[in-house]
Amino acid sequence: MDITKFVEIVQPLGVLGVLVTQKEELIAEWYLEKECRRNVYSVTKSFTSAAVGFALQEGLLSLNEKLVDAFYEDLPEKISDNLKKATVRDLLTMCLGQENANLMGEQRPFYEEDDWVKLSLQIPFVYEPGTHFVYNNVGPYLAGVLVQRRSGCNLVSYLTPRLFKHLGIKNPMWETDPFGNSFGSGGLFLTLTELHKFGLFYLNQGNWNGKQLLSKEWIAESTKQQVADAPYGYLFWRGQYNSFRADGKYSQLSIVFPDKDAVVSIVSECRQGDKLMKAIYECICVQL
Repeated sequence: MDITKFVEIVQPLGVLGVLVTQKEELIAEWYLEKECRRNVYSVTKSFTSAAVGFALQEGLLSLNEKLVDAFYEDLPEKISDNLKKATVRDLLTMCLGQENANLMGEQRPFYEEDDWVKLSLQIPFVYEPGTHFVYNNVGPYLAGVLVQRRSGCNLVSYLTPRLFKHLGIKNPMWETDPFGNSFGSGGLFLTLTELHKFGLFYLNQGNWNGKQLLSKEWIAESTKQQVADAPYGYLFWRGQYNSFRADGKYSQLSIVFPDKDAVVSIVSECRQGDKLMKAIYECICVQL
C-alpha cells in the first residue's frame, strides 16, 4: 500500500506514526520518530471495556447490576430515582444520566475529595439512565473500579495474564486515582505497536495465536452501536465502512475494519481529528 499522499496530508497535522495491517500482513508503516510509550488518553476506555468483558466471562459482575448494589457503601445520603435505576451497562455507554462531564483531565488534579467513587455518585443523575448521551469519564472510571474490587487487583495486574501477556505488552504505566485504583477512563501509556496489537485482537474477535481469550459474543456486543443518538458501543466509537475504534485525545487511534480484514493504528499530537479521519477514509480505506 502506498501511503505517501496520506503522510503528506497528516504529517503537518501532528501524526507521529501509522501502522496498517490487512489479512494478517503489515502492508504499510510510517514513523516520524522512533516508538515510545505515550499517553493514549481515552483509548484507555476500550481497554476497560475489555476488562469488563473478562470480568463478565468469569462471573465477577453483571451488566444488569444496579449501581446502588454494586457501590452500596459509597452512595450519597439522598439517592435519586435515576441513580436507583442506573446499571453497570450504563457505565459503558456514556448514557449514565449525569448532565456534564466529570473526572476529565483538566479537573482531576484539583479535586479536594480523594474518594472519587463517592464523588462520582454524588453528582446529580439529572436524566434517566440510557436516555441522554453525555461524554463523561465517570462511567468508565466506575466500571474499572468495580472490576478491580471484584478481582482484588488493579487493572494492569488483572489484564496482564488475560490480555497483556499474550499481546506482548509488558507492565504498562496506567494513571491511578488518589487511592491507587487504575483510572479506567484514561492515562494508559502504550507504544504504537502495542496499540495496534489491541486493534488486531479485536479484529480477530478475541482470538490471539489460536487461543480464544475473550468471547466473540462480547467483542461483537461491545463494538456495535448501543446508543440511539450517538455512534457509540461499550467504550468504543463507531465509524464509516462498518468500522469501530479505540479513540483517544489528540487522535490516538486503533481503527478496526472488519469487512476489510484490516486495522489502522495511529499515534499523534493532532488537534484536527476530523481532517485526520477524513484522510484515513479517503487515502487508506479506498486502497484496502
